[in-house]
Amino acid sequence: MRSRLTLLLLAVVVPVALWAALPVGSSAGQTPGQLQSKIDRKQSLIGGHKARERVLTTDIAGYTSKIRTLQSDITRLSARQQKLQTSLDAKRAELAKVQAELNSERARLARLKARLLVVRRTLAQRLVDLYKADRPDVVTVVLNSNGFEDLLERTEFMHRISQQDSRIMTVVRDAKAEATATEARLNTLERKQASVAKAIETQRDQVSTVRVSLVDRRDSIQSVRSRKTTLLHSSRDRRHKLEDDVEVLHKAQAKIQAKLANFSGSLPAGPIKGGSGGLIWPVNGPITSPFCESRAWESCHPGIDIGVPSGTPIRAAAAGKVVLMQPEAASGGYGNFTCIQHTASLSTCYAHQSRFGTSMGAHVSQGQVIGYSGCTGRCFGPHLHFETRINGSVVNPMNYL
Repeated sequence: MRSRLTLLLLAVVVPVALWAALPVGSSAGQTPGQLQSKIDRKQSLIGGHKARERVLTTDIAGYTSKIRTLQSDITRLSARQQKLQTSLDAKRAELAKVQAELNSERARLARLKARLLVVRRTLAQRLVDLYKADRPDVVTVVLNSNGFEDLLERTEFMHRISQQDSRIMTVVRDAKAEATATEARLNTLERKQASVAKAIETQRDQVSTVRVSLVDRRDSIQSVRSRKTTLLHSSRDRRHKLEDDVEVLHKAQAKIQAKLANFSGSLPAGPIKGGSGGLIWPVNGPITSPFCESRAWESCHPGIDIGVPSGTPIRAAAAGKVVLMQPEAASGGYGNFTCIQHTASLSTCYAHQSRFGTSMGAHVSQGQVIGYSGCTGRCFGPHLHFETRINGSVVNPMNYL
């Protein structure tokens, strides 16, 4: 009776003394349950940050797409504006040339009008002279001639006067018609050129207004994208800090559990939990990370994580041959790592073990202990990382459990 009492006292006093002696830094005095509660809260915050980051990433991608579309429109409108400006410059040059021709034609028109005025005065004076002087008839010319030679000279003179009168009339008529036509043509050209130049300038101004509006909109969207990018970086920084905190808490928890496990020996394997897919569960515990979960360091988690204390015995999910055993130094993030080949195509793998329980090339039976859970490799707390592989490629273990 006394020996039983002594054992009971030892079972109570030694763990308490061990608690007091554990060097867990800022986590001193906290139970594994309290540490797990903190871990769960921080994991919840990490999940919230991840969800927020996904939304921000989607928003940023949408704004980036809008900016690219707006930039394409701005480039197209800038090219159109430049083309219109080139056309406007050409029209203005053409208008300047026409205006120079107009000035030349107006000067010519002024000269024609002055000449027309002189000719009209000459014609008027000639008409007055004809009116005052009776038109000489043939008899008068013949009688007043001093011989036949004089008669011929008088006849030629009268003929020349008649031709001069006719030319004066023709010059007056042609000068008036040309002046009128030139003025009408120049007025039409000037109105047409002014209209075309105004239309091009109006269109160019409209394009410029739209382009400026698009530039303002693009700058506004860029500003929103920059703010969201800042929020995304802030959220990531906060999440990374939380993940670091979780890692510290997991390590503290692992130290406590390891010391307890060393004191009491290995944990019991527990009952075998069978699955409907032919494999048994390698350990009994909750799934803390599902298959193909997205993480900061990987896009698809290649297995499932089952939460169990460090030192929990790991059972072979099915009978087979141990084809791979790698220590933490060789496997990297997997820590102490074991793989068992069950069939020609199916194999299972077990990572983050604290220590091995089998040997390379050994044939194991279903349910046989092949190792013990831990937190070796890239790990934030004691658990078993369990994979199923078909022809070497990872598949969802839940389809086989």
